[in-house]
Amino acid sequence: MKNKVYIIDVTNRDGVQTSRLGLAKLEKTLINIYLNEMGIYQSEFGFPFTNHEINYLKANLELAEMGVLKPIILSGWCRAVVEDVEKALKIGIKHVNISISTSRQMVQGKFQGRVVRTPEEDHSKPSIIGMMVDAVKAAKDGGMETVGVNAEDASRTDDEFLIEFSLAARECGADRIRYCDTLGYNDPFTIYERVYKLAKEVQIPIELHCHNDLGMAVACSVAGAKAAIDAGVDAFINTTINGMGERAGNADLVSVILALRKSSGFKDLNLLDERVDLSKAWKIAKYASYAFGVPIPINQVGVGENAFAHESGIHADGALKDRRNYELYDFEELGRGEPEIVETGRKITVGEYGGIKGFRNVYEKLEIEFKDEKEAYRILELVRYANVHTQKPLTNDELRFIARYPDQAKKILTVIPPV
Repeated sequence: MKNKVYIIDVTNRDGVQTSRLGLAKLEKTLINIYLNEMGIYQSEFGFPFTNHEINYLKANLELAEMGVLKPIILSGWCRAVVEDVEKALKIGIKHVNISISTSRQMVQGKFQGRVVRTPEEDHSKPSIIGMMVDAVKAAKDGGMETVGVNAEDASRTDDEFLIEFSLAARECGADRIRYCDTLGYNDPFTIYERVYKLAKEVQIPIELHCHNDLGMAVACSVAGAKAAIDAGVDAFINTTINGMGERAGNADLVSVILALRKSSGFKDLNLLDERVDLSKAWKIAKYASYAFGVPIPINQVGVGENAFAHESGIHADGALKDRRNYELYDFEELGRGEPEIVETGRKITVGEYGGIKGFRNVYEKLEIEFKDEKEAYRILELVRYANVHTQKPLTNDELRFIARYPDQAKKILTVIPPV
């Protein structure tokens, strides 16, 4: 069977770690729904060991059981700590990525001599490999279906130790290795060489997790994935919507899809998971922009305002004669082209101080009816709480979600400090 490239979107884990930004739990849920509609293989949907995430995680797992979030896989992210894994199992998570630093810089700089890289270095201290193995065994013994192991700062980890670490992960039951270019240190040439060597030696599927500190996150992700494929294993690329993430961000979801489907060296290889539906790109990019409160750059790949704009006389003339003169792909493929209608007259909105009359008016426009007054008031109260929760006007899809899945919405909106 031909090896393929699958996408694991990490917007709800890494994207939300963007400094000074974040998403409400309702917004994270809508992101999962849109990713599922887009045919994305997996969403790394949160932190099982973080108390304020638990109700959201449980509600999304319920939505998966109900078939709302299917077939997308929902996976948690844990440190290489057995207690983290146990918390994930208690919540009911069946897929997890376990992370620990592997470079000498991070092991020395973060652990300050308390932890060594291998047991042989000092049997009296915990080791990176030992902690990882213990966490993977706990996950597998607890019934986890898939366990990925993250080598944080893999791009600055020497080959010898990275291979030793990955072999130990495979031998204790790990299903994938995540090669993390945590600082965006790699370039497309070095990441190809290193991932090919790693995959060939270990023969385990490789995840590419690339940051954009040098502006090469997408290029490195695609090059690393090609290396894994050439070495005979499946590849998984980590993305975020609109490239959100720490510092300069992560590999952009839409850019990665377009690179695999449209670039000269990849378009005929058909490596990308066939389920990916590019026509959802515009919708998910616009929603993430609204939810994060970050405008899409005018020149953003595929979804930017100028992605299909032509002004220069030569360009405009050429595009009008044949769009292929200056457009590599069609805007319709990304779900663009429909006019956006903005109301300029009276507008009734519903929010944290809204009443039943305005609420009914809004939902009538969405063609949603309630069986009785009691149900209407229940949904109104949830909508009020959701507006407190997001601190911005609710979108139509958010309003629809609350009305369709009130029990899960209530759980998502409930955040109770443990002390």
